[in-house]
Amino acid sequence: MAQISTGSSPTAEDQRRLDDLYEMLRRESEHSVGYPCNQLFDYGPLYRFLDLPVNNIGDPYVTSNFHVNTHPFEREVVETLGRLTRAPAGSFWGYVTSGGTEGNLYGIFLGRELFPGGVVYYSEDTHYSVNKILRCLQVRNIMIKSDPDGRMDLDDLRETLKIHRDVPPIIFANIGTTMKGAIDDVAGIRRIFDDLAIHAHYIHSDAALSGMILPFVDDPQPWDFSDGVDSIAISGHKMIGSPMPCGVALAKKSHVDRIARNIEYVGTLDTTVLGSRNGVTPLFLWYALRTVGLEGFRRRVESCFETADYAIRRLKEIGRDAWRHRNSITVVFPRPSMRLIRRWQLAPHRHDAHVIVMPHVTREQIDRLVEDIAGDTPDPTEERGTS
Repeated sequence: MAQISTGSSPTAEDQRRLDDLYEMLRRESEHSVGYPCNQLFDYGPLYRFLDLPVNNIGDPYVTSNFHVNTHPFEREVVETLGRLTRAPAGSFWGYVTSGGTEGNLYGIFLGRELFPGGVVYYSEDTHYSVNKILRCLQVRNIMIKSDPDGRMDLDDLRETLKIHRDVPPIIFANIGTTMKGAIDDVAGIRRIFDDLAIHAHYIHSDAALSGMILPFVDDPQPWDFSDGVDSIAISGHKMIGSPMPCGVALAKKSHVDRIARNIEYVGTLDTTVLGSRNGVTPLFLWYALRTVGLEGFRRRVESCFETADYAIRRLKEIGRDAWRHRNSITVVFPRPSMRLIRRWQLAPHRHDAHVIVMPHVTREQIDRLVEDIAGDTPDPTEERGTS
């Protein structure tokens, strides 16, 4: 059994374990190319704030009895992302979350509160956490088929909505699916509403990764508030980059006002999912938006596209059928052996795997990965198509 030190300093053994852990994490980070966690950040000037119990409890737009918070910086983050998502000035609201899952939970929660008898429609390519959210919220839901490229099958959606025309639909739209980076056709979904005369509806955009990509491209697919969505979830540790998971939930203010409750204990409004919230991550996001800047993120996105296309060319040179969706940095290719999946921390699903070309992923890393894949010998005993 491990001994717990009662002194002010770790024991030599404790320090060794910490040093070993750091070296292991640093080493493994050099082979992290399959998941959307951007490692290109430097928050050294902010580490002093870890000496304080910073807690962003409550609504970031309402003064709280607890003053050790970063609400002003949180509001600036929300306002910046509101502009990037083309939210009408003065009519939207948001807060910094623990990550994309909380943002998606918030969007579905608002939809359910607006339409208590509504049905959530989501595709079979939706992130696994959404099914868990639906169970927690006990919301009626129907899974819609996906097209082979990962987008929601609109023909299946149309026929399903016809059967349930008397029930308001709550659409969970993938703005970049987990495995293939596919973007659901929000404009097509709205056309179906018009064709079927469905006037009461709600659309939530899960833009965990693509929410910081699409604002910086010349030809974005419809996905944001100007395209008719009601709420959006964006991750902070993905394209922005953060040592801690975080994100931003954005929604029409009229929807949020419906759920707001005054809490005397903390002297603020209860409008978020969590009570106590991380007060340091808003500083990280604010710092990145101020130091990298929006033009800096535009250049990063362009660089990611260039590296993604380089990865596709290199994989095709060794006979692998690699591809990506328009405006996506997710490069899909045939699944290699489990040995390489583990070594490069690739995300597998059935017969596919992918590389997500985040800002920290270099061409040199791609070259090493491709070299490993070229010499890979799949184990015939491995089970595929069931994960």
